[in-house]
Amino acid sequence: MAILSKFNLLMKQLYKSKIKSKSFILMTCLYVVVMSVAVFWSDIKELFTGDDEAQQIAIVNETSADLSGIFVSNGDMAFIQDEKDVSALEKRVKDGKLDAIVTINDQGGQLHAEIATFTPLKLNDQSALSSLLQYAGQHFAVQQLSLSPEQAAQIMGAQTAITTKNLNEESAGGKSEEEKQSGLVVSYAVGILIYFFISTFLSMITTEIASEKGSRAMEMLLVSVKPATHFKAKIAGVLLLALTQMGIIAVVFLIYSKFVKDGMVWDAAASIIKELSVGYVIYAIVFLLLTVILYLIIGALFGSLVSKVEEAGQVLMPAMIITMIGFYVMLTGMGNPDTLIIKIFSYIPLTSGMIMPMRIGATDIGSIVPLLSLGILIVTIIVVYLFSLSFYKRSVLTYSSGGVIQKIKTVLKVTT
Repeated sequence: MAILSKFNLLMKQLYKSKIKSKSFILMTCLYVVVMSVAVFWSDIKELFTGDDEAQQIAIVNETSADLSGIFVSNGDMAFIQDEKDVSALEKRVKDGKLDAIVTINDQGGQLHAEIATFTPLKLNDQSALSSLLQYAGQHFAVQQLSLSPEQAAQIMGAQTAITTKNLNEESAGGKSEEEKQSGLVVSYAVGILIYFFISTFLSMITTEIASEKGSRAMEMLLVSVKPATHFKAKIAGVLLLALTQMGIIAVVFLIYSKFVKDGMVWDAAASIIKELSVGYVIYAIVFLLLTVILYLIIGALFGSLVSKVEEAGQVLMPAMIITMIGFYVMLTGMGNPDTLIIKIFSYIPLTSGMIMPMRIGATDIGSIVPLLSLGILIVTIIVVYLFSLSFYKRSVLTYSSGGVIQKIKTVLKVTT
């Protein structure tokens, strides 16, 4: 009971001190600001670009086809149609009263469009106009077939209904495109959370232990507390802090999604979630938590190796590089999650938390694959925990210089 009491005391002391710290508050606020920017991006964009007037574009249709229904004015472009005097329109463009003239004519049965400007159009407007002209070309080709309006509308609005059939009787069936796209979106969010949580809390636990060790407070503290208890309390306190930050972010997201923009964000999130299975959500949460725990154990070990806070960045560098590699591998998987490099990194414990949720959600894999990766991650956590706990007892009061390898050698030499 005395050990448990000391564990609780250390954990609560760390939690209370860090949750009130400026770094934790600023980082949490930063996450909320980033989320706010994402939610209100359309309003923010409108704030900076809302004063821009719609581009005034004249459409000169020299064909017999009716294309008026395609060029409909919106907030970005205002179309002027039924104008035939090109010379007068060109003068208006030069005078700045028009932004562009689009002359459409028939060249050998194919629609040809010429865009005349005095000041080049912006990229977004040029792309949007080109898309409309391509669509007009399709309408023009259909109208040349002398079809009725109903037949033309049926052709232009035709969509192919796609279903999948898996001939492997041992498989549960392939995922639809919507399910895979939803899996990609959620796994991307999970990967970003893991990356930023690791970057924040790995550094926090390492510097926390390093600061106590550098100020010699560790020597006085370990007179009454066993190193093992101190090690566990630091991990538990920082993990509780990470869970608190996750909870704050989740609550803010729920408030935004439910009450902002008439629940539009909530509807969008619900449409993504409904394409996911309960098993995927459980896997994503488990991989997220276990990956954070693994890095916290490693961070506590790193903290015991350094002699002062200034050396923390040096020992953290290898772990941060591995995390960064895993993050960029995950980004490559957004385009194609079935590559060999994605499969390899989904089994590596330090990166599987970012990669395996993507494979689960966006590829057709059996149930054994995620269980195997999860098993490797759990075994790694146990092994790293036992090793770190044993090593922590010897390294936490050992002071040495040099790199990580040199520090480990010094600890082993002094304590063996």
